[in-house]
Order: sequence, then C-alpha cells, then structure tokens
Amino acid sequence: MQNYVHDIPTRLYFGKGVVAAHLTGALSAYGKRVLLAYGGGSIKRTGLYDEITALLREGGFSWCELTGIEPNPRIESVAEGVRLCKENAVDVILAVGGGSVIDCCKAVAAGVYWEGDLWQMVLTIPRGSRTLPLVDILTIAATGSEFDGGGVITNLATNEKLPAFFTYPAVSLCDPELTYSVPAYQTAAGSADIMSHIFEGYFSRTDDCDLSDGIAESILRSVMANCPIALKDPANYTARANLMTAATVACSGIPEYGKVRTGWPCHQMEHDLSAWYDITHGAGLAILTPRWMRHLLKKDPSMTGRFVKFATRVMGLTGTDDTALAYAAIDALEAYFASTGLPQTLGELGITDEHFAEMAAHVNAVKHLDRADLPLSDEEIVQIFRACL
Repeated sequence: MQNYVHDIPTRLYFGKGVVAAHLTGALSAYGKRVLLAYGGGSIKRTGLYDEITALLREGGFSWCELTGIEPNPRIESVAEGVRLCKENAVDVILAVGGGSVIDCCKAVAAGVYWEGDLWQMVLTIPRGSRTLPLVDILTIAATGSEFDGGGVITNLATNEKLPAFFTYPAVSLCDPELTYSVPAYQTAAGSADIMSHIFEGYFSRTDDCDLSDGIAESILRSVMANCPIALKDPANYTARANLMTAATVACSGIPEYGKVRTGWPCHQMEHDLSAWYDITHGAGLAILTPRWMRHLLKKDPSMTGRFVKFATRVMGLTGTDDTALAYAAIDALEAYFASTGLPQTLGELGITDEHFAEMAAHVNAVKHLDRADLPLSDEEIVQIFRACL
C-alpha cells in the first residue's frame, strides 16, 4: 500500500430539503454579491431557479447570471464568468447543475485572480492558487465535481479538453430529488462516468489495498443495481440517492487510497474524443472502457487476477479458467452498458478514424499515458480507438 493524503475541505449537505435549509447560510459566509451560474435552462423548467432566486431575495443577496454553460464547458464560458465576476464585484459563485457547470465555475473562481490568458491558466495553474469561494447545488449524479478540486475545460479552437486543479467547492448541496428530471440517456451516461472513475483506479497494479478495493467494488455494484431502477422509475428516491452518493465518493480519491496512480487512461482518451466531436462524456467512456480492458488484458496477462476479482466480486461470475472468466467479465460489462441504452460504437456517434492519430499524439504529448503506470503508446491508443468503431 502506497502513502496517501486525505484532504477534502468541502462541506457536503446531503438529502431532501438541503437547498432551503442551507443555501443562504452557505453563501452568507462569503458575502452578498453572487454569480448564479447554470446550463441550458432545465433549472427553470423544473422550478429550481424560482426556488433559488426566492431564497436569494429573502436573504438580501444581489446576483448576476452566467447562463448556457455547455455540457463540455468551454473556455469562452469561463471568460464570460470571469468578466461578470469582475464587473459585479462578486463575493461568491453559486453553481447550479452537474459536473460541467461546477467545473466551469471552478475555472471562473480561479480566473478572477489569474493574470493573462485563461487557456494558459488551464494549462499551467499551480495548485493552491487564489480563488473565489464556490457553492454548488448538484442536479445530476455523474462527475463527482461536487467533492473534488478538478475541472475539465474545452477549447474548440485547438481541439483540446483538459483537466486542471482549480478549487474545491466550499459547500455542496446534494438533494437526490433534484435529479428526478434527469433524462434517461443522461442518467445512464452519468452512471457510466461514475463507474469509470472507479475503473480508472481499480485496475491498478497495486493489489494490497483491501479497503480501497472494497469501497470500489461496492460502488460498482450499487451503480449497476440502481441505474436500471432510476431508468424505469425516475422518481425513485432510493435509487437516485444511491447514485448521487456513489458519484460523490467515486471521484473523491477515496477508492484509490494506497494505490499507484494509473494515469486514468480512459478519461484521457475520452477527453480528446469530446474535444474533437463534443460527445457526451459518459457515453464515450462506456464505449472506450471495454475495449481498453481487452487491450490491457491481452497486453499484460499479469492483470488477469485483478480482472478475475472484478468478475467474481462485482459481476457475480464464476469459473475455473481465469482468462476466460476475465474476458467474460468484460463482455458482461459491455452488455450492461448496452442494456442502459448507451451507444456501443463510435460509429453510432458519427465518428470515423480520420483524427485518431492526431488525438493519440495529443494524449501522449499533454497527458503522457506513454509514461503512466499502465502505459499506452500512440499506436496502442489508435488501436483502442479503432476497436471502438
């Protein structure tokens, strides 16, 4: 087991009614001038916007609004948020939405104090940089951005989608009832993202972390049990609550405590797919993950035992041939993703192999998977992309 550091400064309120109970107190700790940020307007259709603005008025807050934040948040939205914060002397940012909105607001929080080009900030910002405080209201279970310090920002001009560490939210308000209106496709894609956050650390060469493995396996089983329920019964509180809790913990770093970092290969590859084609992140991960698993297992048979553990503890499979059992687990995972309605190939999303070589080269030039603990050369990344067609 490797050394690790636990440092999650976010105060998280979970459950029914936490917005009404805690929003004004959370914001008041930082000031009265608020940037209210959200995405495409679903919070207005559901009535959440009215609830929030009523609370802001009652609490004596003033606010300006950053709207239309994209599913793969763009540097232009970050720049607009920074402008609004500076022009309105904002004290605290309120992000209402899923990971894309929260990620964008993390970058805005840092960008207010950044001198120079904001895309250069994404590329080079040092950990611990000064930021505005951030409060969020979570509306979809997926990225775990409500409980970590990272954000992923897209620059369509350069076909780049890159992660950076900006800031932890000061307070996160997580009410599962706010996810009832999430469409089935986004519920499935969000669940695939949760699972991928686990897979990226679970398939590590470190094999003596019993607690980390147990937490990871429990989250995977929970997501696979509750996602189908939420798809059939969107207002099932228990299913939505379990998915929201799983999302928060999955990307918190806790399931990787003591493990050697893998480089998060599927996320790094998917970010380049999204940068070029603006696809739904979780859908891209669901396509990539089984192909990456097969590639890894074929390349490094020493990982067979880890896949057998996944097969028996998560997928509920049995068998005496370890190699066959390992591949059967991957097949079962692929079938599970298909059962949730997610696409199974990149071709279904209109993607060809035209830019695979460029994407692979960029992955290794910027994210260095070729030097990760589970290394992938440019050629191997192209092979995985092509296996997804």
